[in-house]
Order: sequence, then C-alpha cells, then structure tokens
Amino acid sequence: MKTARWTRCYHARVQISASVKIIKVGYIVCLLAAIGIAIYLLAIHDQDERMWAIEAVPALAVLYLVVRHMRRRMVKLTILDDRLRYEAGFLSKTTRTMDLTKVQDVRVDQTIGQRMLNIGNLSLETAGESSRIVMRSVDRPHEAADRILALSRARHPGV
Repeated sequence: MKTARWTRCYHARVQISASVKIIKVGYIVCLLAAIGIAIYLLAIHDQDERMWAIEAVPALAVLYLVVRHMRRRMVKLTILDDRLRYEAGFLSKTTRTMDLTKVQDVRVDQTIGQRMLNIGNLSLETAGESSRIVMRSVDRPHEAADRILALSRARHPGV
C-alpha cells in the first residue's frame, strides 16, 4: 500500500522550501514590542518627543525580518522525476541539479527551538559530490527526508 502511494506521487513535482514560522514569531514579537513601547510612553506622559525614537528599534527589527523572510522564500528544493534541483537567490540565482539515484545520505539537524516548531535543517549528500546541500528551517524535516530517500530508492531499487 505504501509503495503504491509513492509511485502515484512519483511523477509529480515535489517542492520543499524553508519555513517562515520563526519569522512570523519575530513579526509578532516586534508588533508586541512596538505596542508595549507606545503604551509605556503614553502612560508616563513624557513631553519629550525624542522618546518616541525608541519605536525605531522594533521597526529596524521588522526590516531585518523582512530581509530574512525574502531570503528564505528564495531557496527551494524541487524533486523532479529523476533528479533534485536546489535553487537559491533572487537577482543572482544559484542552481544545483543532481540525480536522485545518487542521494546517499539525508540528515536532519534540529535545535531545541526547531524541535518545538517541528522544523529543522535538511542536509543531502550525494555520491561523487564534494559538498552537501543544506536546506535550513524546513517544515516537517523528517517527512521530507523520508520522502527523498523513498523516491531515491524507488529510482534505484538495488539500494
């Protein structure tokens, strides 16, 4: 039954991209900080207008998060019929394509915070390649790793 499920999905394109869960948490923290600062400044009735410049701190943090958000959206791993394609970048793009049958090792690394959010870093190592591909902050990384290995084995039944 499980084999049939993989063969059904076999010809479909599967895309894995970085999670933005941590980025969303950051947006919420920045919003709460901005609201908290505003409430505090209104509560103390300080007449010094320069105190409102403190609001620049959460604004700069949001700007930093927007940049990270855009970077994460520009990295993806696509599983095609018989190959993997790793793409990163916006204006300048890096693309790396490898045979799915050459995937030897798929590793998941998770920090305690990532484990709580069910995200992790996915590392792929292939035969004959000198470096590994690392996808940071992938949602449900164990499912993604199992799927990649299953598709690799389906393409190369002797393994």
